[in-house]
Amino acid sequence: MRLLVTGAAGMLGTDVAACAAPHDLVALARTELDVTDADAVRAVMRDARPDAVVNCAAWTDVDGAESDEDAATAINGDGAGHVAAAAAEAGAFVVHVSTDYVFAGDATEPYAEADPTGPRTAYGRSKLAGERAVAAAAPGAHAIVRTAWLFGPHGKNFVDTILRLGGERDALNVVADQIGSPTFTGHLAQALVTIAETRPNGVLHVAGGGRCSWYELARETFARTGMAVDVRPCTTAEYPLPAPRPAFSVLGSSRHDHPTLPPWQEGLAAHLAIRKVHA
Repeated sequence: MRLLVTGAAGMLGTDVAACAAPHDLVALARTELDVTDADAVRAVMRDARPDAVVNCAAWTDVDGAESDEDAATAINGDGAGHVAAAAAEAGAFVVHVSTDYVFAGDATEPYAEADPTGPRTAYGRSKLAGERAVAAAAPGAHAIVRTAWLFGPHGKNFVDTILRLGGERDALNVVADQIGSPTFTGHLAQALVTIAETRPNGVLHVAGGGRCSWYELARETFARTGMAVDVRPCTTAEYPLPAPRPAFSVLGSSRHDHPTLPPWQEGLAAHLAIRKVHA
């Protein structure tokens, strides 16, 4: 299979490219392909002639999107549509990465694929626009993969940030009233390649197994690294940010054909092993 990966220099895209063997890989970083340029995307697809495309190109600055929603939507919405349309023209299956932020975050049970969306942030709206653009441009030949709370060795993420802060401070306050599904990019990347191979159509939820709060994730991180840091729970209200965070964004699945990832604790252990910061 000839596999094309967009956003291939990002935190997730780097791992997807690394998981692509033994397939014939075309990996394009943002500097090599601007997904907001429809003509450029079409030309790349024509030249590369991929069998499948994994679209990891994205605006990921959740807070920044609040003050520049148009720019976020140009990448996450229009850009996703350009990739899907060009893939469809080339006869390729498209795997598009989306997010838990398309939901309102006020559920009490894990969100399934068919649950109503209702984003409350500019970022979430931009990603939902991308989902709709992909489904419209490549009906019958797309997988929209919603995931959550990504961390990995190739980009900025919560786990690395908390490790840095733990090295600087004896005590940290960490939000305890937001619950989600931490997901290791190494595990997700392999699942995305598998989806490109098996081609399940429609929306799939693929995230780390289990659930926890940011507070619990921080505690587990320090426990596994042997760092003596006093982690104290705080509320979302005590740590305000420009974009409201979902209180509950655990992802579940009602589909039998979705890849199942290991528990988030295994993802954390794998990440720390790569970072060489385990106890």
